[in-house]
Amino acid sequence: MLFMAILAALLLSVCWVWILSRIGGSPGATGGPARGDSSPPPGEMSRPESLEGVLVRQLATSEITRQQYLQAMNRLAVRDAERHPLHVPRE
Repeated sequence: MLFMAILAALLLSVCWVWILSRIGGSPGATGGPARGDSSPPPGEMSRPESLEGVLVRQLATSEITRQQYLQAMNRLAVRDAERHPLHVPRE
C-alpha cells in the first residue's frame, strides 16, 4: 500500500510538471515570453538550428515553396552522401 501511495505521488508530480510545461509555465517561474512566442528575449542566445529545421520552418511559414524545399533537401542529401559515404561490409 505504501508503494502504491509513493507511485501515485510520483505520477502526480510528473503530470503536474508536464501540464505546466505545456501551458507555458514552469514551477517557480516568474514570467517569461508569452505563449506562442518562439523568439528568445533580447540579449539571450538562441539555440543553433539544423539546416533541416530551418528548411521546415521556412516551408511552414511559406517563405519557400514545396518544390524549393524538395530541391534543398535533395542537395543536402547529395552533400551528406559525398561527405559521409555509406560502406557496406563484405560477407
